[in-house]
Amino acid sequence: MLAIAGPMIFSNVTTPLIGAVDTAVIGQLGAAHLIGAVAVGATIFTFFYWAFGFLRMGTTGLTAQASGAERNREVLATLYRALLVAGTAGVAIIMLQWPIAEAAFALMGASPDVDEAARTYFAIRIWSAPAALANYALVGWFIGLGRAGMAFRLQLLLNLTNIALDALFVLAFGWGVAGVAAGTLIAETGAALVGLAVALRASAGLQIRLWRVFNAAKLRRMIAVNGDIMIRTLSLLFAFSFFTAQGARAGDLILAANAILMHFLSVSAYFLDGIAYATEALTGKAIGARNLARFHDAVRLSSIWAAGLSLAVGAVFWLGGDTVIDAMTVNEAVRSLARDYLVWAALAPVIGVACFQLDGIFIGATRTRDMRNMMLVSLAVYLLAWAALTPPFGNHGLWAALMVLFITRALTLAIRLPALKRDAFARVLAGAATPQA
Repeated sequence: MLAIAGPMIFSNVTTPLIGAVDTAVIGQLGAAHLIGAVAVGATIFTFFYWAFGFLRMGTTGLTAQASGAERNREVLATLYRALLVAGTAGVAIIMLQWPIAEAAFALMGASPDVDEAARTYFAIRIWSAPAALANYALVGWFIGLGRAGMAFRLQLLLNLTNIALDALFVLAFGWGVAGVAAGTLIAETGAALVGLAVALRASAGLQIRLWRVFNAAKLRRMIAVNGDIMIRTLSLLFAFSFFTAQGARAGDLILAANAILMHFLSVSAYFLDGIAYATEALTGKAIGARNLARFHDAVRLSSIWAAGLSLAVGAVFWLGGDTVIDAMTVNEAVRSLARDYLVWAALAPVIGVACFQLDGIFIGATRTRDMRNMMLVSLAVYLLAWAALTPPFGNHGLWAALMVLFITRALTLAIRLPALKRDAFARVLAGAATPQA
């Protein structure tokens, strides 16, 4: 389990380096609007691609189950189907880039100088859409096989290539924002090509007929799984966007304090997601192999590690949070407010660990309909909690409502867990219930 979780935690931690290096490199040019342009452009792609996170999660679950069942041709066919979806979606994004850009930049509302430079960034990086989405599919496939080390190396290759090309194109060639976008375009494309080459080499000797890849039932299942995860992800994105919007309505100081503390949540997610990835792979393989004991072991061990890690992260936030807050802003009013609400950032990983773990179990089992439905229920409860708690408690009520979202997600998925196990291991459980002669 740690062989999967460890590399993925390190991979998650390296991801923010892209944005940090992009900002640092473009910042050497001394123009504030260029820094803003890179930030706006990168944000658009981050949120837009996040909606396609199903390519990673769905591919992991389907691959793990096929691998556990030792159906090697289906393992490879799953990758081909995921790449087919990624390529189709990527080409569609390129073809629809004009309306996407107009809608995105209208929502961002940046200044004319920032808007103009950000559009240059967008117009270049948009061409990496097929490769960026293919990377999601490839990373999901390698995690599903339990080869998290390869997934980590692909992410590291992408990040280091991006860093090197940024420095070359911006500082040496003087390409400005266009250089940052070109560096990311080449890095994402290169990582996708390397990942595909490694996957094909690992599958050398397997012959896949087109009818297996285009199997109607398998394609329908993949589309259904991906559609459910997409709805779930968009609902979660709405919940966090709503949280930010309500902070903004409360004033600039509250918005700034919440923004700082949300970085704490992002950091905790890097760690808890690593354990959840291992949970996806191990539970998926156990279900594919119809091995109930292995399933119980995967759930038990990953949950113990996740719980311990969440307590450690929460403790670090509580004990060292003041220092981090001071490092992130020099505004004393914002510092004071952030300290007032630090307890929520420290509690978040402890309260939220169960929903991370259950997400991993349900993704491994490809029980995505339950994930979708329980997320929609949790979102409704979250909005009700916000309506009830914020009038009397203000920003504390807003944070409490976010904790209610985490708790509701965990409780609703936990209620569906017995049905997941019953359906996934029906034959095993039926055999255990049959009296021996």
